[in-house]
Amino acid sequence: MSETKDKPFTIHSSLSDLVSQYDGFILDQFGVMHNGSCGLPGAPECVEKLAAQNKKFIILSNTSSSSKATIAKLPKLGFDPINFEGAVTSGEEAGLHVSKAYQSKKVLWFTWANGATPSPLDFLARCGSGDSRGIEVADSIEDADFIIAHGCGVIRGSGKDGEAKETSLGSFHENGDFSILDPVLEQCAKRNLPMVCANPDFIMVKPDGSKGHMPGKIGQRYESMGGKCEYFGKPHVPHFEACLRDLGLDRNRVAHVGDSLHHDVAGANNSGIASIFVTGGIHSEDLGSPELGALPTNEALQKLFKKEGQTPTHVIPLLRLD
Repeated sequence: MSETKDKPFTIHSSLSDLVSQYDGFILDQFGVMHNGSCGLPGAPECVEKLAAQNKKFIILSNTSSSSKATIAKLPKLGFDPINFEGAVTSGEEAGLHVSKAYQSKKVLWFTWANGATPSPLDFLARCGSGDSRGIEVADSIEDADFIIAHGCGVIRGSGKDGEAKETSLGSFHENGDFSILDPVLEQCAKRNLPMVCANPDFIMVKPDGSKGHMPGKIGQRYESMGGKCEYFGKPHVPHFEACLRDLGLDRNRVAHVGDSLHHDVAGANNSGIASIFVTGGIHSEDLGSPELGALPTNEALQKLFKKEGQTPTHVIPLLRLD
């Protein structure tokens, strides 16, 4: 056992050492289960074997996709949907909130460019678009009542896929450049437009290993300008509670497996749930970029946990069994 100043943590070469301690696992997606293209080494087999031992799994993901779409993608990634109780996604929760709180309002919509799968219009439908009292997409800041940070490729106007006007957000997703976004956010802040962030992640790791900057950074930037932003997904406690509800297990017998100290570990800590930190995900560079599947040094772990102010219950390199 190792420990930081405030909290001890245990280090393990795989999940095998921890299986007997928990009856259910809340799984993050990217960096834990898969890389967006295929399952990570050992992860599909781990879920399959533990499900056969009557362990329960549920996905908790900061994705703008619906719960249904998230489960539907699993076979392509190497996982059997039958092994999961379901999925709780930030997009599902954000859409539900918007449909109730912003009826008949117009939205300035930060999203992904035409051609994204699933279509951004699927998310808008969950927000009530198309209903008699549903939201409409604004074509200008002056015409908007609120903002949705759903993606970070374009500001999209009204209209069907391929017809709607799209204004590029430049290279923000690739390198975090706010040069196009800042003037827009400043104008929105002057109008006191509230923002809804449907994906609070700051960073994602792409299949090729490169990083992409995400809507959570836009929300954070907007707040720094005096704007108000509501976030949905991790690390917010209600989403962890929703997972516990769907698992039907005591929280003391459930662990959350994730690769982000900011969202996964922080959320689990705030929810009173054990956390299993996967070192091979978004913090890999912070930990000295050990070879995939290898554990970083104890010193590197303690330094990172102290820096970020979050300490997990357990540490593993990957979601795998011995």
